[in-house]
Amino acid sequence: MPEQSRVIYEKESHVARITLDRPQVLNAMDLRMHEELAEVWDDFEADDDLWVAVLAGAGDRAFSVGQDLKELDRREQEGSAAPSTFGSRGKPGWPRLTERFGLAKPVVAKVQGYALGGGFELALACDIVIASEDATFALPEARLGLIAGAGGVFRLTRQLPWKAAMGHLLTGRPLGAGRAFELGLVNEVVPAAELDACVEGWVADIVRCAPLSVRAVKEAATVSATLSLQEAFAARYPWEERRMGSADAVEGPRAFAEKREPRWQGR
Repeated sequence: MPEQSRVIYEKESHVARITLDRPQVLNAMDLRMHEELAEVWDDFEADDDLWVAVLAGAGDRAFSVGQDLKELDRREQEGSAAPSTFGSRGKPGWPRLTERFGLAKPVVAKVQGYALGGGFELALACDIVIASEDATFALPEARLGLIAGAGGVFRLTRQLPWKAAMGHLLTGRPLGAGRAFELGLVNEVVPAAELDACVEGWVADIVRCAPLSVRAVKEAATVSATLSLQEAFAARYPWEERRMGSADAVEGPRAFAEKREPRWQGR
């Protein structure tokens, strides 16, 4: 009997819906899940008809609690787990979302319940994070003799004030949804019953925009984050070059002048 898939991947109306599907273990990520996710992200990136992705966890208890530590312990006892540090190069599923630095399409995280360890790192790698009121974020790796090697150490200190980030990194203390919103880590917090509708509202707003404009914006914002303003203006942005010469760059102003909704082609 074939092993059950770890990821649900659906496509509809320019939207990719990606669900981590191991609710019985709070969507812990084993090596098989990472392999499946790599195939999903490859397809999402290559499919021009997909403009945005929504990443979620199955069930209502967790987005993901991160690495499957039982699998890790078993592999260590077998002697098949090499010491690991930052990044996933050479491991199943590379490059993982946390290292797809050139992915220009936006990814929205829908977080309900626990987002711990690698699960939190996945959310940190997304462009927009919508959380239910019961969401809990944490990087508890230091309590386990590990390190947040999928970018948690790097991204949390960039997305939170330094002292706040270090407080959570050095202690593993959890961060509630409300506090995460106050610190700007998530875009919106809603009751669990309203989570789906809230996410769909954000997705609809993204799809309403020209897809090449969205990709150019994400690319420029990401690339320029470590540049001076002078360097940012002078840098080369391939997606902006595509947008600038696209049919959609003509369609937008024309639709405005004709008082109608634009018909985006994505080229």
